[in-house]
Amino acid sequence: MEKDKRKFLTSSNIHINELYTPENLADFDYARDLGYPGKYPFTRGVQKDMYRGRLWTMRQYAGFGTAKETNKRFKYLLEHGQTGLSIAFDLPTQIGYDSDHPLSSGEVGKTGVDIDTLKDMEILFNGIPLDKVSTSMTINATASILLAMYVALARKQNIPLNLLCGTIQNDILKEYIARGTYIFPPRPSMKLTTDIFKYAKENLPKFNPISVSGYHIREAGATAVQEIAFTLANGITYVQESINSGIDVNDFGKRVSFFLNSHSNFLEEIAKFRAARRLWAKIMKERFGASEDSSKFRFHTQTAGCTLTAQQAENNIIRVTLQALSSVLGGTQSLHTNSMDEALSLPSEKAAEIALRTQQIIAYESGVADTVDPLAGAYFIESLTNSLENGAKKYIDYIEQNGGALWAVESGYYQKEIQRSAYEYQKMVESEEKIIVGVNRFETEAETKKRKKIFKVSKKGTLEQIKRLKEVKEKRDKAKVKKSLDELRNKIETNENLMYPVIQCVEAYASIGEICQVLKDSWGEYEQKVII
Repeated sequence: MEKDKRKFLTSSNIHINELYTPENLADFDYARDLGYPGKYPFTRGVQKDMYRGRLWTMRQYAGFGTAKETNKRFKYLLEHGQTGLSIAFDLPTQIGYDSDHPLSSGEVGKTGVDIDTLKDMEILFNGIPLDKVSTSMTINATASILLAMYVALARKQNIPLNLLCGTIQNDILKEYIARGTYIFPPRPSMKLTTDIFKYAKENLPKFNPISVSGYHIREAGATAVQEIAFTLANGITYVQESINSGIDVNDFGKRVSFFLNSHSNFLEEIAKFRAARRLWAKIMKERFGASEDSSKFRFHTQTAGCTLTAQQAENNIIRVTLQALSSVLGGTQSLHTNSMDEALSLPSEKAAEIALRTQQIIAYESGVADTVDPLAGAYFIESLTNSLENGAKKYIDYIEQNGGALWAVESGYYQKEIQRSAYEYQKMVESEEKIIVGVNRFETEAETKKRKKIFKVSKKGTLEQIKRLKEVKEKRDKAKVKKSLDELRNKIETNENLMYPVIQCVEAYASIGEICQVLKDSWGEYEQKVII
């Protein structure tokens, strides 16, 4: 029989042995490398009893069209067992353009809900009391404005700010390297980010002021090792910036959360989550002197959008199930499962329901949540956890030696590394060294000819959104709007915390475009360098 000459590698090019034995863990020490759940270095989880005490939050990412349409989807998901809201905003909202701006044409409500003014936020949460839900907002360049709207809405609902619970992504660094919805240059953008940190410390004790995102880094083509390394390197910068702004590491550390991808290599992903948790604990304790509680790596997971295929879309249900299962076995605190039709369009209600049911079946039928870290001690899992941690640490050390995350962004180092990995992966797919079922193997002719019914955002909603914006601008107190925008402009020059004047602007019903224009006038706009 011919010897198998195939290479067995993980996504991070970690060689996989044929067999793993205790010899692969010769230097393994239980107390040092594992410990107990809820105890440093948290390899086995950040809670003592993990899901026996409380299941992960089932937080389905949703948003499309107008605020009214998205409000209906929110209520639908809550009625079907979702335990937290996660808002997707459209592209104009993410990059600071009003829906009536020429550059917004064709994009209003397409990739998420369109928010122009506080009026839209009022409609978005109509009938949903903010003290009864945990809300996650995936927003970065305009994060201060959307958080200001959320705060203003809570005030209108007479809800004390200390009861607001949720997370705002507010991770601007990864926008320059993986996602692209930046507006301002990196350094003034970091000022907005740290202003949110300070505002949250003073006013929002239950709200996480940042979710450091590795998800988009992975979606852009990074390996599992790069996802850990670049995410934690960015996290180091945010912690240091918060300390520089006068926030105690133990105040800030408790409110830092992370957002990771759950990709297709099942066992590597489980090990990745465990490695990230252990490495972050070491960084916080050894570098920043943080307490154990402030060293916990708390993270949200989303299944990998880039693995979804337009071909044989029903196969995506299986992909998502395996990815969701790996994130649960890896100890996630909250989870979004993608819908099977997302490679084609925004998810339909039926597809969104199946995605939510996937989580519920794992939670209530599979038994994997009945004990803490059930794969701990497995020779391969522990060996792979060690390899991933060591690989990520090498990257982090190199980044820190050269000036940190801001250097890695401005020099293009991050971008080059991700582009290289994405290129190598695509070559493997095209050469069929990497098999994608239904794409480069096991295709069916009937599938390519079948016309798919997809969910579409109506053009009528765009017209309604523009009409509502016009009405708000006509009815609001124009003198109050001007005064608030002038006040914001003056505060930029004095380097004060901009959250407070931004809140005044949104309460006067200034639009997101108007507020961003004031900031652009002072800081300019960032132009991405072409990385070769």
